[in-house]
Amino acid sequence: MTTEIVLKGRTIVGGQAEGTALVTREAISFFGGVEPRTGVIIERGHELEGSKISGKVLVFPRGKGSTVGSYIIYAMSKYGTAPAAMINLETEAIIAVGAVLANIPLMDKFNKPLLEVIKTGDYVRVLSSLGIIKVRRNNH
Repeated sequence: MTTEIVLKGRTIVGGQAEGTALVTREAISFFGGVEPRTGVIIERGHELEGSKISGKVLVFPRGKGSTVGSYIIYAMSKYGTAPAAMINLETEAIIAVGAVLANIPLMDKFNKPLLEVIKTGDYVRVLSSLGIIKVRRNNH
C-alpha cells in the first residue's frame, strides 16, 4: 500500500522536479561541504558524509557557511551533479541565490513538520510553481 502526503509551502524558485528524498537534520555548507564534480557530501562528521546528492530531492533545514556556496550549487548544475530540487525548513540567501543561478526548484516554510513527514527514500514530486510537494511512501 502506498501513502501520498501533500504539503503546502512557500515557493522560492519555481519549477517541477521529482526523485528520491535524501533527508538530513543538519544544515549543509556547499562551499567545502560538497564536492561539486561528484555531488558527494564531504563535510567530516556530517550526517550525510559520503552521500551523493545528485538527482535527489535534498531535504535539509537550511544552508550554512560561505556565500561561495551559491556558486558551488551553480557549478554542480553545470557538472550535472546538482540535486533535482531542494526543500528547506527556512531558506537563507546562500541557498536561494544558488537555486536561482542553477534553476533548481526550491521551497520552504511548510504547513506540516517537514523533517518528520519526509523520510530518506520517500519519492517526492516537487511542484514549486504551485506551492506544493507530494510525498509517496510504500508501507510494507
